[in-house]
Amino acid sequence: MAQPIRRVVTGHSADGAAVVVSDGVATNILKRPNRPGVTLTNLWQTTQTPARFDGPEETVDGPFVLHPPCHGTVLRIIEFEPEDPAVLATLDGKAAFAEMGAAANIVDGARHPFMHRTDSVDYAIVLSGRIKMLMDDSEVELKAGDVLIQRGTNHAWSNQYDDVCRIAFVLVDGTSTVPSGQ
Repeated sequence: MAQPIRRVVTGHSADGAAVVVSDGVATNILKRPNRPGVTLTNLWQTTQTPARFDGPEETVDGPFVLHPPCHGTVLRIIEFEPEDPAVLATLDGKAAFAEMGAAANIVDGARHPFMHRTDSVDYAIVLSGRIKMLMDDSEVELKAGDVLIQRGTNHAWSNQYDDVCRIAFVLVDGTSTVPSGQ
């Protein structure tokens, strides 16, 4: 079971003083049978650059989608439980990503059912545990304290270890001159 995440949001009072506008457990959570052992928690998103700091006090109360908004960002924590290879072999990556509006991002015929590519630059900070980030023909092991900058490449997250891995992600809307199929 995923660990609850406390989220504190600041803002301004009517007279301009700095205040806490909300302090509680994050509630925009996605956990589903099509991707067992993985819990995604959205903490905040922006919808433009530069980001507004005087906007709404809640930004993640809508549908849970994979991508950040156009010209925006998403702050998300994902918890990856250890994978069971037997269960993994039965899963449909397209169905799981379709639940987040991203079935087309799955890489057909890849070595992992959740290999995908997003049109974003993602800053990933491993908070706890270890995980492998699989790419087309290579992989890298990441551990607590490591930082990864993922720049629109094919990738999958694979927890082949005994402990839960938690990663904080900042997804930044992006673009490329490389066609999506390459």
